[in-house]
Amino acid sequence: MQQALSSSIESSIEANMTLADRVFAQIQDAIVKGQLKAGVKMSEAELTTRYGVSRGPLREALRRLEARKLLTRIPHVGVRVVELTIDDVLQMYQVREVLEGMAARLAAQHVTDEEVQGLKQLLQQHQQQTELQTGKGYYQEEGDFDFHYRIVKASRNDVLMQMLCGELYHRVRLYRYQFSVTEGRPHKAFAEHSRIVEAIEAKDGEMAELLMRRHISAARQNILMHVCSPHPNLLPQEREFSLPEGES
Repeated sequence: MQQALSSSIESSIEANMTLADRVFAQIQDAIVKGQLKAGVKMSEAELTTRYGVSRGPLREALRRLEARKLLTRIPHVGVRVVELTIDDVLQMYQVREVLEGMAARLAAQHVTDEEVQGLKQLLQQHQQQTELQTGKGYYQEEGDFDFHYRIVKASRNDVLMQMLCGELYHRVRLYRYQFSVTEGRPHKAFAEHSRIVEAIEAKDGEMAELLMRRHISAARQNILMHVCSPHPNLLPQEREFSLPEGES
């Protein structure tokens, strides 16, 4: 029954989406999952054919993706999928570790029983993912379908919400997914999420903050191992990210 209700809601949302909304969501999903590679040039001719839309809705979608910092416009070159250096991403994760740790502590103070049940149900939905079950990845839709978004929302802190769920949010989602595909990381990340929820439910803010910071620190170490191990003598600022193989 719950699945039927979820499908009905999704169908209703899709029915109300404009062409620009639809192609925006499809391209964003492709960028987050690595189907559109970091640094690749966005060809309007190719994209209109691929997504079955005219140039008008496509251009609107591309402008919105630029605003979310998932695309970047280079003069005399065109629009490309964003590329970040190792330093860019590691600095982003350092900020996340502090701010999301704080959000988890505040969530433990302010969360309602209904929100706790919502978090548990969300994790149950995540657990049904084929990718997670097979250890190939851990993909989370944006907004209320995203564990980290729910935690920040439960903190009741508007400044944290603006910082973590604004400009940073969409680029963070991109790299969270792309580096969740390393061996063993999807299952570990899911287990860490479960322990964070347990601490929040117990109203243990100190433990919730500690577990969240450890969780994000582990993700940061995972990125370092994935990116730096093939070339240990290369300085972080000299490297740019490319996506792991097998992400299409």
